[in-house]
Amino acid sequence: MSYKDIITIESGKRSGKPCIREMRITVYDVLSYLASGMTYEEILNYFPYLTKEDILACLSYAADRERQTLLVN
Repeated sequence: MSYKDIITIESGKRSGKPCIREMRITVYDVLSYLASGMTYEEILNYFPYLTKEDILACLSYAADRERQTLLVN
């Protein structure tokens, strides 16, 4: 499954930031939890409506954004 099937952007939700499956949790939120040292399991326990695929989609989205930035520069 592609992150494009999971990550959504709506101008009226969370100031247009990329969110997971039209919910109010952003890619940034998930990446911040991972960066702070939380494991996948901890995130999934704290947010039971998320799936492992959601977390992987956030990572894939971030990697694609980074790749796009490198191509522009």
